[in-house]
Amino acid sequence: MRVGPDSAVACGWMPAREVRMTRLDAPAAAAVPADDLAGADDRALVAAFLAGRREAFDLIVERHRRAVYQLCYRFVGNHEDASDLAQDVFVRAFKGLTKFKGDSSLSTWLYRVGVNTCLNRVSVKRPTTESIDAAPRIDDRAVDPLDLVMRDERAVVVRRAIERLPPKQRATLVLRVYQELSHEEIARVLGSSVGAVKANFFHALGNLKRLLHSS
Repeated sequence: MRVGPDSAVACGWMPAREVRMTRLDAPAAAAVPADDLAGADDRALVAAFLAGRREAFDLIVERHRRAVYQLCYRFVGNHEDASDLAQDVFVRAFKGLTKFKGDSSLSTWLYRVGVNTCLNRVSVKRPTTESIDAAPRIDDRAVDPLDLVMRDERAVVVRRAIERLPPKQRATLVLRVYQELSHEEIARVLGSSVGAVKANFFHALGNLKRLLHSS
C-alpha cells in the first residue's frame, strides 16, 4: 500500500492541492544517502519527508501499516472498514506530519492520529444500544473479562461488548490489551495522565464484565 503524495492523488484519496509540502532544513535527511533510506530510523524518515523526499513517507507506511491496521480493526471489527480507516489515518498523517514535533515517537504520534480517526468514525456509526449503566450487577465469581478477551479475542460477543464501551475506555482497552502499550505510552497517545489511563482501564474492564455477563 503506497500512500505517498503521487499515489494518493492518483487514487483520489487526496486533492492535488493538498500535497504541497513545506521544505524545512533537515540535517538528518541530508545525512542519509538516497539509496539507504530503508535503513533510516523514523526520525530520519520524517526529516527526509519534510525535506522533500517523498519516498520517505512510503517507507513510513510500510513500517507502521500493520500496527495501524490492527488498531483500526479492533475498533470496527471487519477488514473492509479497518482498511479504509487505516488509509484515512495515513492520509491524515501525510497532511499533518509537519506538525510532528518529535517530543514522542512516530509510532505514538501515529497511534494518536489513528485513535482520533477511529473515534470519529465510530461516533458517527455508533449503533443504538442500551446504556452500560443499565447492565445488571454480577457477582465476583463471574469470568474475568481480560482472561476472556485474551483467550478468544475473535469471539463476536467480546467484540460487540468492546464496541459498547465509552470512547475513552474503548481506546484505552484496545491500546493496552491488543496493542500492548504501557500506561505511560497510552497517556501520551490520548493526551491524558497515567492516572486517568489506569482509571479508564479499570472502568473498561468493569463495564466489559457486566456487558459479557448480560449478553
